[in-house]
Amino acid sequence: MVLGVIALSMSIVFIGGPLGVIGLILGIAALATAKRTGVGRSKAIIAVVSSAIAIVVSVLVVVFTVWYANKTQECYQPDSLHEYKQCVRQQFVGN
Repeated sequence: MVLGVIALSMSIVFIGGPLGVIGLILGIAALATAKRTGVGRSKAIIAVVSSAIAIVVSVLVVVFTVWYANKTQECYQPDSLHEYKQCVRQQFVGN
C-alpha cells in the first residue's frame, strides 16, 4: 500500500510508473494472500487502485511531455528565455 501511495505522489516526475508497476504486482499478491487469510483486504485494494492510478498518471505525463516537446521542437535553441517563451507562445497561439 505504501509503495502505491508513493508511486502516486511521484507519478508526475516519471518515477511513479515503475514504482506503480511494482506496487500493482505486490498489491495483487497481497489480494491473493488476503483472500486466503481473510486479513488485509482493504489495504491490498488501496495498493492496487493507487498503483493503477499512478501508472495511468505517469503514462499521461509521458504522452503530454512528448506532445509538448514535439510541438515546441523549433524553439529549443533560442538565445534567451524571452525568445523561448515567445517562440512557444507562437507555436500554440499561432500569432
